[in-house]
Amino acid sequence: MCEIYSGAEETLFELKTRSVRIDGVVTSIRLEAVFWKIIEDIASEEDMSMSGFLTRIYNEVIYQRDELGNFASLLRVACTTYL
Repeated sequence: MCEIYSGAEETLFELKTRSVRIDGVVTSIRLEAVFWKIIEDIASEEDMSMSGFLTRIYNEVIYQRDELGNFASLLRVACTTYL
């Protein structure tokens, strides 16, 4: 059996809850540590703060769909799409 995934560092999949400001409102988001790292990388590449990047995604989804749904799941999908 391949150990690419089972041998991954445990710290990468630990759940981390962060308080973030989205459109001026403080909220908590719980994601695995690896997704927070990817979000930080994307925001940095876009020359944005993490809060600015999360606000941008949030506003795009509201504009396109008129509803948010599960934001944490959306962020995971955005990260995997980015990769």
